[in-house]
Amino acid sequence: MESVLVTIYQQPQPPRPEWLRAPAPVGANYRELKTLIERLRLHTVCESAACPNVGECWNHRTATFMILGNVCTRRCGFCAVRKGAPLAVDADEPRRVAEAAAAMGLKYAVVTSVNRDDRKDGGAELFALTIRAIRERIPGCRVEVLIPDFQGSHAAMDIVLEAEPDVLNHNTETVPRLYRQVRLGARFERSLDILAYSKSARPEIPTKSGLMLGLGENADEVLGVMRDLRAHAVDILTLGQYLRPSPKHLPVIRYVPPEEFAALRRKGLNMGFAHVEAGPLVRSSYHAADAA
Repeated sequence: MESVLVTIYQQPQPPRPEWLRAPAPVGANYRELKTLIERLRLHTVCESAACPNVGECWNHRTATFMILGNVCTRRCGFCAVRKGAPLAVDADEPRRVAEAAAAMGLKYAVVTSVNRDDRKDGGAELFALTIRAIRERIPGCRVEVLIPDFQGSHAAMDIVLEAEPDVLNHNTETVPRLYRQVRLGARFERSLDILAYSKSARPEIPTKSGLMLGLGENADEVLGVMRDLRAHAVDILTLGQYLRPSPKHLPVIRYVPPEEFAALRRKGLNMGFAHVEAGPLVRSSYHAADAA
């Protein structure tokens, strides 16, 4: 296993194309949100995962809250979030997330988390508490949750679904062949099962999933995953370019041009997805409110 990872990490990086540029994280709204997040002692996937869209999104006063700390119990090869012994669960975190969402004037909030394999419910209870806290503080605010796989626990899924999120998002991230390198500790079939269970238990709640491209997958594999997601009744699909957070992470094998993303979007809509967000800088919560 280790030798496989080393071989992949040592592959040369292709030059980053000129068209792959994101706005710099500057501006009054960006500074205001950064101060707010720090004051309330919250984490966002925007910063913890080094999202390239943090400048754009924060200047539009949108952010994806990351609950259950900022230390993940898994060691995925693509992710910039810290790995190691997880932080203690903060029971007051849902209230502070709701306070931040209210201060930002959100009508649509996105909540995600690190993997918490140390907990029996994988952190599902805190997802439910956060959904309810946001709705109590901001009546009418819609809430999308981007959940981990809860190690396949349907009981954990029930806890989240009983809180009635407006969208249930769980990313497959890549094609099955690359799981051992990209999503260590995860299984493609488990992710499909999580999405299928959500739709069977609460069919009225839209489901959503996303993939990163440029990790070494081929076109047939991408289309195969898209077909699998539609076969499991996933409603919303996101497709974006993988960007290497640091030299310690998996390298970019290929930069996928915008026209290829546009073609995949058309194919996804033809497959029956209600909405497909596809482009080099697309991430799972990018333009989430528009997708929903």
